[in-house]
Amino acid sequence: MAKENINSKQGFTIIEVVLVLAIAGLIFLMVFVALPALQRSQRDTQRRNDMSRVDTSLVQYQTNHSNQSSNLPDVSAASVWQAPSNGTFGTGCGNNVACQFIRDYMNSGSSDNDGKANNFEDPNGVPYSLVITPNWSNGADADNAHNGNSQLTTGETIDGTQTYTIRDYDNGNAFDSYTIYIVPGARCIGDAAAPSTKRHFAILYRLEGAGTYCIDDQ
Repeated sequence: MAKENINSKQGFTIIEVVLVLAIAGLIFLMVFVALPALQRSQRDTQRRNDMSRVDTSLVQYQTNHSNQSSNLPDVSAASVWQAPSNGTFGTGCGNNVACQFIRDYMNSGSSDNDGKANNFEDPNGVPYSLVITPNWSNGADADNAHNGNSQLTTGETIDGTQTYTIRDYDNGNAFDSYTIYIVPGARCIGDAAAPSTKRHFAILYRLEGAGTYCIDDQ
């Protein structure tokens, strides 16, 4: 039997090695670019689900307060609850309507003073803060209510209707505030809120990778 010619065996050529490395680098680059975007999208999906929880809880609030004229949290000026950095309720809610709503509907089981951890959190692990604006029963009320602590500002005029959106603040990145905005007497037009009847409401939240999300009860 003829001996095998060991000289006939050849390794990879330089061109083949370079081609393999180029393909591997391209795959790595695609994963490096696509993975963070996928993770942001997953977090934003969870945020949308959380806003749906708020929506459902507001409907429950209306059921529990059927004797009120609008069945919604009633504030004369924006009620602001800033989540404590330690994630607890600490000194309690007192008369703060926004704090009471988080405590009673989004984080049930906490009392004013037990310091229980607030488990209603953004996917980044930061407890949600909450702003409830005065009821936008008409356009004039809406124009006044967007000022001050509500951090809402005028947006586009769509089909003759003035809309309102989250003010871009905090060094140009409103997402960092992790704040939910409940707007009684409003409805959503796209990703912005617009005046409606006093018994309706809109919820606004700034997403991480896709602008502002608006959900309402209509």
